[in-house]
Amino acid sequence: MKKFKGISLLLIFTMVITLFSGCGSKTGQEGNKDKNEIKVGFIYVGPTTDGGYTYTHDQGRLYLEKELNVPTMYKESVPEDTAKAEKVIEDMINQGANVIIGTSFGYMDAMEKQAKKHKDVKFLHCSGNKTAENMSNYFGRIYEARYLSGIVAGMKTKTNKIGYVAAFPLPEVVRGINAFTLGVQSVNPNAKVAVKWTNTWYDPAREKEGAKALLDEGADVITQHQNTAGPQQAAEEKGAFSIGYNTDMKDKAPNAYMTSAVFNWGPYYVSQVKAIQEGTWKSESYWKGLSDNVVGLAELTENAPEGAKEKVEKAKEDIISGKNKIFVGPLKDQSGKVRVEEGKVMTDEELLQFNWFVQGVEGQLENQ
Repeated sequence: MKKFKGISLLLIFTMVITLFSGCGSKTGQEGNKDKNEIKVGFIYVGPTTDGGYTYTHDQGRLYLEKELNVPTMYKESVPEDTAKAEKVIEDMINQGANVIIGTSFGYMDAMEKQAKKHKDVKFLHCSGNKTAENMSNYFGRIYEARYLSGIVAGMKTKTNKIGYVAAFPLPEVVRGINAFTLGVQSVNPNAKVAVKWTNTWYDPAREKEGAKALLDEGADVITQHQNTAGPQQAAEEKGAFSIGYNTDMKDKAPNAYMTSAVFNWGPYYVSQVKAIQEGTWKSESYWKGLSDNVVGLAELTENAPEGAKEKVEKAKEDIISGKNKIFVGPLKDQSGKVRVEEGKVMTDEELLQFNWFVQGVEGQLENQ
């Protein structure tokens, strides 16, 4: 019995050692597994409840989770400050994120620095112009949808003055203003587009005040390159009409809202993460538009002018087919100087550096 007991104790001891050894091995395997799995960190410039820009990116995040069943994390209202953005990125990587998505222009330098530091992490930066071996930039050709929304505005205005609340005088914003104005002019050559700068992406009160100022100056239609529905609400309160941005803002200003130029980020995020999973991902500068459904025009409401739907659909077909390239000469700037000769189409490089307003825009750029 003593011998049996001794053997039993030895067996139990061996089993315990094996068990603990197995746990350590399992932890190691899980660590390796976790390292190879995808965990995506999103950095947002505003809150997910902004009803606009950040909201639509977060909808893309949720779509990614649903379609690929990958874990994600996010940080709201991160300042466009390189040091602060770097810290958020570092914290996410320490929490296991191996894909970082920065959704605003001002995160570009922080992401570039971290991409150089963390070669095993993939970085996707929205609206920037820098790339690295492990860092892509991406955006949608939202100017195509803005052109379509300009048609709606041009047909709706009675005062021939349309207000545009804009964040910063960056090429992205300037390009959108110009495309919108060309859309307006395609149906109403007499209409003007007045720009009011807010110098912020996200500030509901300041955005709303910018719209109020334009309305007080005679605008009867308001549109925006801003992250919230503040301008829409200003138009609603004034009894004017509005065109939103990023998402369908119908519920924010039902009596004013006509349509929105919108983004659809979900399919892009799925395609990128899937490529990473499959080992086929490569750094790129992604810039697609209506033809890839990454941008679009929200459904027109009953506030839209009669006949607008048909004109918008025809213009959309022409843009997708290439018949209407939007930025094709002759194009004049505000002073009347020809900037794009007749028949010439602006290149992507020129569009990405847009620093002048087309004729028909009322407003100033800092570099003019």
